Amino acid sequence: MACYNEIMPSKDQIHERVKIALIKEGWTITHDPFFIRLGEVRTYADLGAERPFAAQKGSQKIVVEVKSFTGRSPIYDLEQAIGQFGLYKALLAEIEPDRQVYMAVSTSVYASLFDTTAGKVIIRELNIALCIVDLETQEVKQWIN
Repeated sequence: MACYNEIMPSKDQIHERVKIALIKEGWTITHDPFFIRLGEVRTYADLGAERPFAAQKGSQKIVVEVKSFTGRSPIYDLEQAIGQFGLYKALLAEIEPDRQVYMAVSTSVYASLFDTTAGKVIIRELNIALCIVDLETQEVKQWIN
């Protein structure tokens, strides 16, 4: 049975501000969106980016899934985001193991959802990497690996 997702994803409402924040931090956006394909699975993450290592030849490569958590239920949005994050992380571990996957969220979403007792457990136990962006200044405030 084929497992295709040929529909181009719609951009999250904070997509452009996250993209600007990454560029300000020295990242080059290489993919918008980032196409992922492994066997029958074809899907898209929001952004692919890279930047040179400071003291080495080569570059650091990331995939960023942008999430605003503006649905009716933050927990439902979290379930969906974790599912996407896990899917992308698993597929990329096979096809591009040098590429780190991040979930980009606003500072307010981080404070209300991830910087809580349950949020810290979720980050730790599910090994979720976060890129926390100040939407006002369009700057990355923190990376959590």
